[in-house]
Amino acid sequence: MPGEALDISVVIPLFNEEESLPELTAWIGRVMEEHQFSYEVLLVDDGSTDDSWKVIQKLAVSDPHIKGVRFNRNYGKTPALQTGFQLVRGSVVITMDADLQDSPDEIPELYRMITEDGFDLVSGWKQKRYDPISKTLPTKLFNAVTRSISGVHLHDFNCGLKAYKQRVVKNITLYGEMHRYIPVVAKWNGFRKIGEKVVQHQARKYGSTKFGLERFVNGFLDLLSITFVHRFSKAPMHFFGLWGTLSFLLGFVITFGLIIKKLYLIFTHAPFRNVTENPLFYMALVAIVIGFQLFLAGFLGEMMVKQHTVKQADYLVVEKIGV
Repeated sequence: MPGEALDISVVIPLFNEEESLPELTAWIGRVMEEHQFSYEVLLVDDGSTDDSWKVIQKLAVSDPHIKGVRFNRNYGKTPALQTGFQLVRGSVVITMDADLQDSPDEIPELYRMITEDGFDLVSGWKQKRYDPISKTLPTKLFNAVTRSISGVHLHDFNCGLKAYKQRVVKNITLYGEMHRYIPVVAKWNGFRKIGEKVVQHQARKYGSTKFGLERFVNGFLDLLSITFVHRFSKAPMHFFGLWGTLSFLLGFVITFGLIIKKLYLIFTHAPFRNVTENPLFYMALVAIVIGFQLFLAGFLGEMMVKQHTVKQADYLVVEKIGV
């Protein structure tokens, strides 16, 4: 029934996965029935160009636990998850990929770790991977950098198999490609009990991966972005004002030194050249201008923060089933 509380909500973002959906949903159903969970499976079709949505429609007719949402075009995994999080009703929310590389058999233990061990979030760790080295090596580097910058000590940030308390997914906002950093965002929002579980990783059975190496570049840029936003979004003057002041002072010190030197040469009747012929003069000028601009950026940022009203990204959903 709509509005009824459930044990588990499974959110599955997908793009062109028509072949794997029947097998995946049947597998999830077997696990749920075996452990007598009340549940829903929310399939978020991220603008697929194959027959994924037709498959979802057929599955929803035959199984009332299956629900669907379809975007008008491909927005990306983060918007798909954000939309799914807004609609779920389970006390524990499980996310997984649609390509059958995540095993639904992991769900009961993930549920137990949330409900009994008290974790706010549990992230899967694909300790043994069936991916080519061109994917595993960049992944290891990416995870190491993320651990270092964020302070969240997980081995596999990009694992799609994760479990959350419902209040976690209802109180975080995702944008860009931040699905990799949900544990980081959750920690910064006060959900600090974050666990990790070694999970089974399976070779892709159908189709091919939808992600290329550019995701690591975009992911690193997103990490820098959310780190900056977390630290300075409420007080941009703390960043821009600090560096602006330092730059301005550097320019002022150089200028003052040039003036003192010029006066000394005048009073001692020593030969000297025009100050504009000294490269330090231009360095001082540039430092003062940059310092002023940074300080002004901080000031304007503070004014915008005071007047800012948070607006959630609006993704165009063209169809829904059961939600």
